[in-house]
Amino acid sequence: MNLALTPNVLTPADLEPHWRWEGRIPAWGHTSVDFERRIDHDRLRRYRLARTRQALKASKAGTLLLFDVNNIRYVSATKIGEWERDKMCRFCLLTGDDSPYVWDFGSAAMHHKKFSDWLEPDHCRAGVVGMRGTIPPEFGLMRKYAKEIAGLIRDAGMADMPVGVDYAETAMFHALQEEGLKVVDGQQIMLAAREIKNWDEIQLLTQAASMVDGVYHMIYEELKPGVRENDIVALSNKMLYEMGSDDVEAINAISGERCNPHPHNFTDRYFRPGDQAFFDILQSYQGYRTCYYRTFNIGRATPAQHDAYVKAREWIDASIAMIKPGVTTDKVAAVWPKAEEFGFPNEDAAFGLQFGHGLGLALHERPIISRAVSLDHPMEIETGMVFALETYCPAADGYSAARIEEEVVVTETGVEVISLFPAEELPIANRY
Repeated sequence: MNLALTPNVLTPADLEPHWRWEGRIPAWGHTSVDFERRIDHDRLRRYRLARTRQALKASKAGTLLLFDVNNIRYVSATKIGEWERDKMCRFCLLTGDDSPYVWDFGSAAMHHKKFSDWLEPDHCRAGVVGMRGTIPPEFGLMRKYAKEIAGLIRDAGMADMPVGVDYAETAMFHALQEEGLKVVDGQQIMLAAREIKNWDEIQLLTQAASMVDGVYHMIYEELKPGVRENDIVALSNKMLYEMGSDDVEAINAISGERCNPHPHNFTDRYFRPGDQAFFDILQSYQGYRTCYYRTFNIGRATPAQHDAYVKAREWIDASIAMIKPGVTTDKVAAVWPKAEEFGFPNEDAAFGLQFGHGLGLALHERPIISRAVSLDHPMEIETGMVFALETYCPAADGYSAARIEEEVVVTETGVEVISLFPAEELPIANRY
């Protein structure tokens, strides 16, 4: 029996993350070769399914019904393009130890049957429900699929156990309940499964970060008066897709007087001499995401801008120094300044500025690190977690600001930083 092609037959060995901490985490080339062992996709698929089953067994639910495309990919290793992300048209069922079922959009189910040979062919089904309400519930599709799902759950002997649903349209929740299913929060089960990355996931995250290293070098060369924020966004998108990105989710480009307060977007503003400017590149490679800020000055920098950068660097270095297995997130958040200390009325208003968040198939996974939540609700940092740490410091001039973010992998003894474009000191692009 080829276990790689029978995902319903897993062994305890499939939970082994296969970490190798003895050297630097590799950032392999992006093609498959016969002379190096790079990403083992069969091992990756089996690890993710094993983690999901483990988390499901540790919960009170007997079944997972998934509409979140990140969860669908984690469980079934299927993906049909970034346009799916906001459609709420695909869904996946995992019941006990059975193989995943995937209902996919039109001919995509036929494609899975033909090319996704780790799935059971008769578990790849065509189906669609509400498409964010554009197919009205009175059409009956939700009732139809809720009945089919309930039948599969009964056949698996799980009818007496709750169904964990990550999210769904309101009418779908009602349809499931009308079939006698007790719905509970499945997103927490999935986030628990996705917390710890195996070696293949870590390498994919490192490959994704290496792409952004190159984009920041391009940005460093291109930043000058006469160029606009949206020009940098366009160049970055082009470069990332040429490098093999499967989704450039967003690129923040913020400069000059737009830096404070942070607007989290980009415009057609022209860069000017002496501007402080910061960028965030959010993209994915084979589904694995980056969140990676860097700050530059154009031509020259003032003492106030330098001071803001130094503080942001000190804050992020202090948090990185805290990271190791067994440390709780409240200890990390405590080294960051209180909201009032950098110009905000409370922690809610400053949320996301002194911040940490898990990275994986989603931009925000566990752990979340913030003074707004972690001081009262800490969680333990574990080996194999991958997350981003980001700091923000307004300058004394009232409009400039520095923003730095580093992506870190938690090893057995501490962390390895995988976002490598230089950020120890404020970079001055096209210095005068």
